[in-house]
Amino acid sequence: MRPSGIMAVRHGESEANLAYRLAGDRPLVYERGDDEVTLTELGRTQAAALGGMLAALPEDEAPELVCCSPYRRALDTWEIAGREWGARPPVIVDDRLRDQEPGEFAGLNLAALRERFPGELARREAEGPYAYRPPGGESLADVTVRLRDFLADDLGGRADGRRLLIVAHDSVVLGLRHVLGGRPDTELAEVLAFAPVLNGSVSVWRAGELVRFNDVTHLAS
Repeated sequence: MRPSGIMAVRHGESEANLAYRLAGDRPLVYERGDDEVTLTELGRTQAAALGGMLAALPEDEAPELVCCSPYRRALDTWEIAGREWGARPPVIVDDRLRDQEPGEFAGLNLAALRERFPGELARREAEGPYAYRPPGGESLADVTVRLRDFLADDLGGRADGRRLLIVAHDSVVLGLRHVLGGRPDTELAEVLAFAPVLNGSVSVWRAGELVRFNDVTHLAS
């Protein structure tokens, strides 16, 4: 039996998100490891707003179990949100919720990729971004494989019939939309129409049905 409901959150704005945005079309190599990137001030504000939204939920909608990516920006998002919420449900840190692994592309924005890996970008264009696997990294299809495994094992029974909060990354939220939608993998590319998944956004499934996706209304309050 799967969780009775899933709320999936993308972490708040990270320092890498900000650095890439400020770089624009200029090549950038972000040196900090992907698992070590922390939140910006805006990201911390977004995480606190998430906690306020959780605190306002009716008791029968509030998460009963939290599963978090092991990456720093996701852990920090949960720590701030949980403190703002004031509740302390059990927390599981699960490596299967990590971000899509970039391999040799780690730290490079698109402009830097064009300079260093022009042939690889052509291959990505030919294969499609959902199927393309960078050298030493993962495709979005690879991410969905580990998400299926995450959902199938029921976390040792701990998620059975409970409301689950997942704090992770854009690739994880997109992968969940595909997996929970029960679509065949031949249609995986279609999920990219729902990108980008915004920082601090909330997506909700109840009884397997999508209720809302990429919702950031709580960040405007």
